Amino acid sequence: MAKKAMIEREKKRERLVKRFAAKRAELKQIAKDDSLPMEDRFKARLKLAKLPRNSAPNRMHNRCQLTGRPHAFYRKLKVSRIALRELGSSGLIPGLVKSSW
Repeated sequence: MAKKAMIEREKKRERLVKRFAAKRAELKQIAKDDSLPMEDRFKARLKLAKLPRNSAPNRMHNRCQLTGRPHAFYRKLKVSRIALRELGSSGLIPGLVKSSW
């Protein structure tokens, strides 16, 4: 089980990303627009830099929804390999069979 603080930090980042997504997209569009003057584009970059760091989507990390584990994460199921194995062994994931030979 991951530390509660790490799980909460990820949740906070998720909220920040959602909150600042529109503003961030607007500023990025201004900064990339070649038809605008260089000063306006530079001001947009400065405003973009003043936004909270944790509002950037690339700072988010995938975590298992059950355990909070950050590694060996299956995106399709949103669980870690360990949780996936436990759920599969207990028959909670349809079509998943534990192989043995």
